[in-house]
Amino acid sequence: MNDGHNRAIHYLRVSVTDRCNFRCAYCMPPRGVKWLPRAEILTYEELLRLIAVFSREGIRNVRLTGGEPLVRKGIVGFVAAVKGLGMIEDLSLTTNGSLLPQYAVALKAAGLDRVNISLDTVDPAGFAKVTRCGCVKDTLLGITSALEAGLAPVKINVVLTDALSITDLAFFIDQVKRYPIAVRFIERMPLGGQDDPDSGPDIAAVKRLLEEAGHGRLEPADTKGNGPARYWRLPESQGTFGFITPISEHFCGACNRLRLTADGRLRPCLLSDREIDIRTPLRAGASDADLAALFAAAVRAKPQGHSLCRTSGYIGFGRQMSQIGG
Repeated sequence: MNDGHNRAIHYLRVSVTDRCNFRCAYCMPPRGVKWLPRAEILTYEELLRLIAVFSREGIRNVRLTGGEPLVRKGIVGFVAAVKGLGMIEDLSLTTNGSLLPQYAVALKAAGLDRVNISLDTVDPAGFAKVTRCGCVKDTLLGITSALEAGLAPVKINVVLTDALSITDLAFFIDQVKRYPIAVRFIERMPLGGQDDPDSGPDIAAVKRLLEEAGHGRLEPADTKGNGPARYWRLPESQGTFGFITPISEHFCGACNRLRLTADGRLRPCLLSDREIDIRTPLRAGASDADLAALFAAAVRAKPQGHSLCRTSGYIGFGRQMSQIGG
């Protein structure tokens, strides 16, 4: 299905929970957020029905998000159920990695194809500051567990903050040389209601530092994925570096996704508060055709682009990143 700007929409991000065991500074405010009542969260059965309906409308790629998706009980069984539909070509999951040591093998057996793991710094103090409560050893062990389980390609998401250091870049260079992983550097988006730390180096500076520390020129590369990252490779490396630039080089013209929040709202654009309530009609007995019509309405509602490049300062939205699914 194409939207009003002739973009093919085949990718659905599904938030299975708003809860998380971390409190990352760029994801929620210092005071935290009020968790949704359990009754307002879509059940796995409801999510599975929606994914099946949307798949018949063209969705082929699904990413499970949160909050932290691995804190929701029954997530492995849900992965197996989504894969069992036989409609999804690529099923992935975004996680902070801390719970992967106990879930990676089971997730792979259930049909999960790959994972993205958030890791903004390997410095224990810096990691604890960004996440407010996380332990970097847990996430590093999660990366190892994902690699051993075959959740490939493993992708590491690095949001550019002042926690990123030359030591971190050296670590990431070592990882891509040794393993078939993709390390993706992400420009921090100016969303209101969160902490406002220094965003750290920009993308151009990171590229320059990677080349200097890696003793080679970055060359264009291909990596499996459905998102906006542009990938590069250092000579003699198994893995790649990706760069996600929502501000300096926005990628709205190639946007291929919708988001389904944990409380049943279809969100046409991450950076717009416009949402379409699908939970109410779903629980009121809507037919598959009715649900497909709401999906089509969300596709038609996708804007041509976001306004971050035209706005100075921080922008306030009705939801925090943790409540949307990123």
